[in-house]
Amino acid sequence: MSRHLRRALVGVTAAVIALLSVGPSAQAHGFTSTVYADVTSGEEGHIQTKLGLEYDLFVVSAADSEDNDPLFRTGNAAFEDGDTDAQAAALNAHAASAVAYVTRRFSVTSDGEACAPARVGDFTMGRREGVPYADLLLDWSCPEGDGTHEVRSGLFPDAETYVTGTKTIVTYELDGRSGSAALDAAHPSFSTAQSWYERFWEFFRLGAEHLLGGIDHVLFLLALIAGSRRLREIVLAATSFTLAHSVTFMLAALGLVAVPSSVVEPVIALSIAVVAGWYLWQLRRSGGHAAELDLDAAAGRGHFSLDRAGWTRLAVVFCFGLVHGLGFAGALGIDEAFSWTLLWSLLVFNVGIEAVQLAIIALVFPLLTVLRRRAPTAGLWVTGAISAGVCVMGLVWFTQRLFGV
Repeated sequence: MSRHLRRALVGVTAAVIALLSVGPSAQAHGFTSTVYADVTSGEEGHIQTKLGLEYDLFVVSAADSEDNDPLFRTGNAAFEDGDTDAQAAALNAHAASAVAYVTRRFSVTSDGEACAPARVGDFTMGRREGVPYADLLLDWSCPEGDGTHEVRSGLFPDAETYVTGTKTIVTYELDGRSGSAALDAAHPSFSTAQSWYERFWEFFRLGAEHLLGGIDHVLFLLALIAGSRRLREIVLAATSFTLAHSVTFMLAALGLVAVPSSVVEPVIALSIAVVAGWYLWQLRRSGGHAAELDLDAAAGRGHFSLDRAGWTRLAVVFCFGLVHGLGFAGALGIDEAFSWTLLWSLLVFNVGIEAVQLAIIALVFPLLTVLRRRAPTAGLWVTGAISAGVCVMGLVWFTQRLFGV
């Protein structure tokens, strides 16, 4: 390799590491929040909504919006003490401000006419993904109509600067229909008059956006691609990853498996470093021979033409895929009992994830294959640079998530 090419590729390595290191650990899943809304028909002309709101975010946002410093002081102190009774008491003592914040940003309409909200009972506390959530029950009195309702959510908008990309996961039994919907700033409302394919698109888009927004999952996939020399290898690795994360995703989203995010997130970060480091170790062990693309090297070594190292890699990918599935499920946080409607929403969400995953493979792997065939040494350096950057970032995230820095 010429000195100029070597310098250029060293520069590429540095650039990859610098680019991946720009975002802190929070960017892996971001400072985001999820609102949970259960919407059901009540007595004639009434709709009931049960809202789950992330407690500390709710206190800060409501206190700031309603200019209520006592709510912030008492609510924040209760949060820091981890006292759920005090947390509920803080909200109930300032219920007017808390409810006003919600009803200005969350609404129900009937045939385009606004329904009037009224609080039912006190605020209560619960937990989702290890985080305290405040539950608020509202009863909406709606004008008479033909039975078409719309739910709109603008809770915790980006403009408040506390979080970005808030999503509201709605489950509903309304107007003789049942289902789920995913709302965000770009798609803030849904109507019970929506067709099945519109609801399909909502969860497909949510799954696709979650994978693209979760840079740790993307880096794990890039590490798999960089470490696969043949199409068979990446197909088997991606299939193993897909099967594994699909299993735990469904089990966790249905509430059948529960693992704290304090465990899941560090292991996801470690998986990135391990898969990328595995390839770097192979490069070091094989030296210059690693740059050769010998498609027949593994012929006759058992099923799928994999040797022991290949099967070991698939097993490692499968195990880490199980953990990544728990991370995907955290995007929805649905813990209700099994239903076919819920299962449909989860499957569509997973299809969105897989569509983006396949698109990334289809885009990146052919480019690396062409580079490896035409310039094997350059291909070695590029894949090594990608893996080095991914490995460093995975270790950084693992340290940050493990120690909470």
